[in-house]
Amino acid sequence: MNTDAHTPRNSSDRADRPTPDLVRAPSEEFVQQFTRHQRRLYLYILSQVSNTQDAEEVLQETNLIVWAKFHQFDLTTNFFAWAAQIATYEVLKFRQRRHREKLRFSDEFVDAVSRDVMERSEELERRRTALEMCLKKLKPDDRALIHRRYQPGERGKHVAADLGRPANSVYQSLGRIRRTLLDCIQRRLATEATA
Repeated sequence: MNTDAHTPRNSSDRADRPTPDLVRAPSEEFVQQFTRHQRRLYLYILSQVSNTQDAEEVLQETNLIVWAKFHQFDLTTNFFAWAAQIATYEVLKFRQRRHREKLRFSDEFVDAVSRDVMERSEELERRRTALEMCLKKLKPDDRALIHRRYQPGERGKHVAADLGRPANSVYQSLGRIRRTLLDCIQRRLATEATA
């Protein structure tokens, strides 16, 4: 037995061992799919747990498993469906760990919400993408007003006061911008449907 810590091991020992999956890196396409679907996966999880902190915790657990199992994913299939299935199991494990909470939805209810989210997720993603495109088409002042109004915790009255405008004027502007966005989104979705 060699006790010298600096002596290299026999190279044949390493050659006989399979390379662990952690050494192999996921493909660029996998990384792109993983990144592209993070928000959608988070919203899917959020629909099944009680708050954003829990959703973030479950998302992190889901991401660890998705990343560890990247080699099992077939790039010709639906990434979101595959990741959502993993997320569903993680939500169930999370709920089992939290079974002592007073407010708890039945498994049947959570399953129904989960199915509904899966059915609507592609449509909602198309709408979100259309909204992004339509926001870019707004005049800079209108886009700034919308972004400002929809900051977390912001209210129309606060925005009006900060801008030195009457609240009614700001509400009318916001209403006009919302109608413009809705029309733009509906046109984009209609164009996609006919394409």
